[in-house]
Amino acid sequence: MNQAEPSRGMLARWSGIPLYLRILAAMLLGVPAGLLLQERAEHLGIVSTLVLQLLGVLAPPLILVAVVHVLMTTHIAGRTALRLGGLLLLNTTVAIFIGLFVANALRPGKWTSPVALTEIKEQPDREVHPLDLLIDNVPKSILGPLGDRANVIGVIVIALAFGIAFRRVQRREAILHVVEGMYQALVVVLHWVIDVVPFGVFAIVAKVVGTVGFQPFVALGGFVVAVLAALLLQTAWYLLRIRLGCWARPLYVLRGMRDALTMAFSTASSTATMPLTYACLTERVRLRDESASLGGLVGANFNNDGTALYEAMAALFVAQLIGVELTLAEQVLVVLTSIFASVGAAGIPEAGLVTMTLVFTAVKLPTEYIALLVTVDWFLDRCRTTINVLGDVNVSCLLDGRLRQMPEELGPEPPPPLAVG
Repeated sequence: MNQAEPSRGMLARWSGIPLYLRILAAMLLGVPAGLLLQERAEHLGIVSTLVLQLLGVLAPPLILVAVVHVLMTTHIAGRTALRLGGLLLLNTTVAIFIGLFVANALRPGKWTSPVALTEIKEQPDREVHPLDLLIDNVPKSILGPLGDRANVIGVIVIALAFGIAFRRVQRREAILHVVEGMYQALVVVLHWVIDVVPFGVFAIVAKVVGTVGFQPFVALGGFVVAVLAALLLQTAWYLLRIRLGCWARPLYVLRGMRDALTMAFSTASSTATMPLTYACLTERVRLRDESASLGGLVGANFNNDGTALYEAMAALFVAQLIGVELTLAEQVLVVLTSIFASVGAAGIPEAGLVTMTLVFTAVKLPTEYIALLVTVDWFLDRCRTTINVLGDVNVSCLLDGRLRQMPEELGPEPPPPLAVG
């Protein structure tokens, strides 16, 4: 017992350090390690490979259970369900196309010469017909897609089928308890894997610096610029939609939501921010309870626009970085995969790293490069989480509609900030 207690204390202290600080420390230690080891740093690649394999193992069941859980716990009927679904799908699709547009326009992966961190398999003909992609992704067995990370569409098909079917069975509550238990268990295991991510970051930074130098990090700087530009365009889309479709004016909404948006950026968790988002929508922006709950609580399970945008851009960035041009059909597959993978992003920090493995494998990109993206992901994760929450706000405002009293009638300023904690 006495020997186990220090071990548990050490693990607790490690987990208690904010993840971004652990990643920053790993990056800073990886640079001198790479300079010292030079070509021998190539052997450290096995560490990052193992971490990415662990993330990849979790991806299919996380998507499956998350989608089934959302379908079983969401209770909306009639025209409201159709309208909410339409708004969520439109926002996510627009976000992904904005990401693809910016990535194709700025081409941050071309800001440096092609970089090979792993052997790239020859693919002489990348022209694939969309119908062939659809046929390839139709599940050939129920459990098959769970063991094939490249078949994310198959996982989604199975999740949709069972999620809808479970809503019609008699013992739905008992099944829901099982699904919730599996979901919580997967999140716990995900946290374990995330705890070892900094070791993967150290390994990949040392390997990159030791074998190819600082060249890839120049391109990463371009990637950060491109993602921030895309997120700003998505913000403009949200505010324009609010201006045209809601009684509340955009600046009024932003003032009312500043506490929730700040919390989203600081915690990088839309789930942790959800109660404050709802409170700000109802008490400061003064939307109807129905609009705030549908957009801020129910819609939040589906609405991860920032994550979908980021994953689509990451796929194009890595393709550009290794000198591979994705065809139109493959970019369409990136769109579809990103839409469904964003639903599986469990609303917790770094969950997007898990679902990103599905997007990469769907278009046959090497997942080893995800470890390189982790070096900037801790910052971009906060930015895209803020956009996720702003997307929930956008949907709530649009559901509230235009027939509402104007902000001037509510007073020139929103009420004082809410007391948190």
